[in-house]
Amino acid sequence: MKYLARILILLLAGLAPLGIVSCSKPGQPPSASQAKTLYTCGMHPQIVQDHPGDCPICGMHLEPVRQQAAAATPGERKIKFYKSTMMPGEISQKPGKDSMGMEMAPVYENEAGAAETSTLSIDPVTVQNMGIRTAEVTRGPLRKLIRTVGVVDYNETALTDVTVKYKGWIEKLLVDATGQEVKKGDPLFEIYSPDLVTAQNEYLIALGAGAGSANLKASALRKLKNFDVSADQIATLERTHEIKKTLTVTAPGSGIVVEKMAVQGQMVDAGMKLYRLADLSLVWVQSQIYEQDLPYVKPGQEAEVTLTYLPDRKFQGHLTYLYPMLDEKTRTAKVRMEFQNPGLLLKPGMFANVVLKADIDPAALLVPDSAILRSGEKNTVFVALDGGRFDPRTVVIGARGEGNTYQVLKGLNEGERVVTSGQFMLDSESQLNEAIQKMREPGGTATPQPAPAP
Repeated sequence: MKYLARILILLLAGLAPLGIVSCSKPGQPPSASQAKTLYTCGMHPQIVQDHPGDCPICGMHLEPVRQQAAAATPGERKIKFYKSTMMPGEISQKPGKDSMGMEMAPVYENEAGAAETSTLSIDPVTVQNMGIRTAEVTRGPLRKLIRTVGVVDYNETALTDVTVKYKGWIEKLLVDATGQEVKKGDPLFEIYSPDLVTAQNEYLIALGAGAGSANLKASALRKLKNFDVSADQIATLERTHEIKKTLTVTAPGSGIVVEKMAVQGQMVDAGMKLYRLADLSLVWVQSQIYEQDLPYVKPGQEAEVTLTYLPDRKFQGHLTYLYPMLDEKTRTAKVRMEFQNPGLLLKPGMFANVVLKADIDPAALLVPDSAILRSGEKNTVFVALDGGRFDPRTVVIGARGEGNTYQVLKGLNEGERVVTSGQFMLDSESQLNEAIQKMREPGGTATPQPAPAP
């Protein structure tokens, strides 16, 4: 009985599923006075009144019922079929009653054409209540941002090991701490070696042998140079003719002492590593890139690094090398970037946030990510048309760009406005319309229920 009472109320109110139908005579368009706005409850459709208010059952605000546009006279249109106002999808080719015993409403050709499309029509009040927001489809540069993490590392090409080419003993240690900064030519330690003493003596003998000992002099000089005796030390030996017990070993390059094995009084053998120096004015950042992002990574592209202890500071560099190996467990490839290091703020061993910037397309069609509805099989976007109409479009998207945008390969045009908020409610309405349309098609998945003979 409650259901029949609801039907009676709807008939008396002149309601249709998508608007208001006036109670005018057949064949006459409803007047402005007859098309009065009615209000109903979304949770209790049986509550209908002609003025705003609250639902007496649940207390919710009553919503206005959308009105249809005034129909033209029947002489200007042709009836295509009849549909049930209570049972969606139930149609008939002749007038009569539906399976619930209600009179079926005529659908004219222009209305049928509109019904066969997937465009939705929603009044402005409902649009506002649904919280629908739109954004414009624009054309611009597509830049992909690849975010990852990295580790600051030494520049391997700027590492220097300090060794000697003879056996000896360290008499005096001049650089005695790890982390100490040295310049090229700075003294590191003094060493005594019998081989150095013999080489100095042979050179002095060659110098005093006269003009006929040019080959002997050249051989003795070559031996000193092979022992890495500096030119200044050789010049001092030539000038003073005094053999020094110890010679000073200097830094072969500038940098920071990152390893120190030398100890005062230590005996060293030829080839033993005593110091390792690292030039930190230029550092590397090693990072991992996922397999799906590798097509957008190439040497020379711009890179940016930020550190947790300097959140307001950004370091600009570039990618220098993409390693040819792929980690089978993490499905990532290793990349190397170079960064200038003023003030030595980038310290080896630090973790860094890395952003690689790849320019994909200088003039791509872009749509906000929030506008795309993903169903797994297709991507749908609702295009806002004039008059409160919304058109669902299946789109083909490409790469993701910065600013939460996606490249549109097919389905949209520049300048169109797409729904970015509230499209889930539009999608449910669109799917309902699509299901009804399939019922109407001869090869649809559902067969329309025939109306009983009047």
